[in-house]
Amino acid sequence: MSMKKINSLLIGLILSVGALFTCFPIYMAVVNSFKTQGEMFASFVALPTKLHFENYTQAFEKIHLLNSSMNSVIVSVLGIGGIVFCSALAGYKLSRTRGKLSNFIFLLFVASMLVPFHSIMIPLTRMAKTMQVQGSTYGLALIYIGLGVNMAIFLYHGFVKSIPRELEESGQIDGCNEFQTFFRIILPLLLPITVTIAILDFLWIWNDFLLPLMMLTDVDNYTLILSTNMLFGEYNKEWSLILASLVLTAIPVVVIYGFFQRFIMEGIAEGAVKG
Repeated sequence: MSMKKINSLLIGLILSVGALFTCFPIYMAVVNSFKTQGEMFASFVALPTKLHFENYTQAFEKIHLLNSSMNSVIVSVLGIGGIVFCSALAGYKLSRTRGKLSNFIFLLFVASMLVPFHSIMIPLTRMAKTMQVQGSTYGLALIYIGLGVNMAIFLYHGFVKSIPRELEESGQIDGCNEFQTFFRIILPLLLPITVTIAILDFLWIWNDFLLPLMMLTDVDNYTLILSTNMLFGEYNKEWSLILASLVLTAIPVVVIYGFFQRFIMEGIAEGAVKG
C-alpha cells in the first residue's frame, strides 16, 4: 500500500473519530428525549424501551413554544436585516474609499472583533437601561446589530474588492447616483457573502443565551433558549422535558445550516481570501 493511501486512511480514521465524539452528545440528547426520568437514570446511552412523545407535547406547552419561537424569529430577522443593511453599505464605502481615514475606520471595526463580550456586558447593560431598550425584543435586536456589524463589514470589505470598478463606472455613465449604483449593481453581486453572513448571524442569535438573559426581563418576551432555561428548577430538573425542548430548539438551526452549508463555506473563503 502506498504512503498516499496510508495517509488518506489515517486522515479518514481521525476524522471519523472526531465526528463520533461530535455526534455522540447529539445522540444522547435525541435518545434521552424520548425516555422517562427513570429510564434516563438507569442508562443514558441505551435506546428507549418505548418512545414517549408526550415529552415533546409537555415541552411544547411548558416553554410556550409558539410565543417563544415568534420572539426568536423577530429578534433574528430584525438583527440580521440590520446587520446586512448597515454592513453592506459600510463595507462597500470603506472598500471603495482610499485614504488613511478609511483604513483607520476599517481597522477599528476589525479591532473590535478582538474585544471579549464579557468585558463589555456590564456597560452594555447599563447603557441599554439608560436608553430604555432593556426588556424589549426590538431593543435586543438593535444590540445584536451593533455587536454583529464588525465581522460582517470585514467580510463585505474583502468581497467588494473582487467586484470590478468598471461596473460602477458604467452605472454612473447611465445616470445612476452612488446609492442607485450600490442597490442596483453592487448589492445583487454581494448575494453569496450576504447569504453567508445571514446564516452565521442566525446561528449566533438563535442560539445565544447570555445577551437575552441580560436584556429581557418579561417572560412573555423570552426567546426559545431562555424559555427552555426555565425548566431548570432549583430543586427539580425534568431532564426529559429539557432535552425535548433543546431538540425542538435546535431543529430550525440544523435544517438551515444543513441546507446552506455550501454557501457558508464559499462565502467565508471568498470574503476573507479576496480581501
